Amino acid sequence: MEEIIVGKYVVRRDRYYTKDHEWALVKGNKAWIGITDYAQKELGDVVYVDLPQVGESYESGDTLANIESVKSVSPIYSPLTGTVVEVNETLGDEPHLLNESPYEDGWIAVLELSDPMEVEDLMPAEDYAQLLVEIIKEEKGETVRLGLPEEEEERIEESLEALPEEELGYEERER
Repeated sequence: MEEIIVGKYVVRRDRYYTKDHEWALVKGNKAWIGITDYAQKELGDVVYVDLPQVGESYESGDTLANIESVKSVSPIYSPLTGTVVEVNETLGDEPHLLNESPYEDGWIAVLELSDPMEVEDLMPAEDYAQLLVEIIKEEKGETVRLGLPEEEEERIEESLEALPEEELGYEERER
């Protein structure tokens, strides 16, 4: 399973996360940087992205970009230390990609990492998902559970319905 579902939010298992809701997809000594599904939903409709410049270097925690939404302007912090080797220029004309596809088309920049071991300071997907559970409970007063994507839950339910009753370990009782 590639995703963890936390209430109405998606967490991709192949990335590392910050408590500020940025993600890093690390491949070798490069990291693609973006914002999480939770972050984009909290921001609302994104209308502008102030992208970093190729060649600029950032320390972990530095402001890498700024995102303007209908609600506010929010800084995006670099989760890792490195030099920008590519930016997602498409966001200039299509900032809404951050809302529509935060983990794929909505990436912000690619960093060449100064220290690939620094990724150990970030949260794996499971830890970030647990953080979201706590944030949602605290800030929204809602209790959510970690779950499977809906289609997987439906597939499991359908496969359970298709099993003969004796394999389920119970028998329906007449009422």
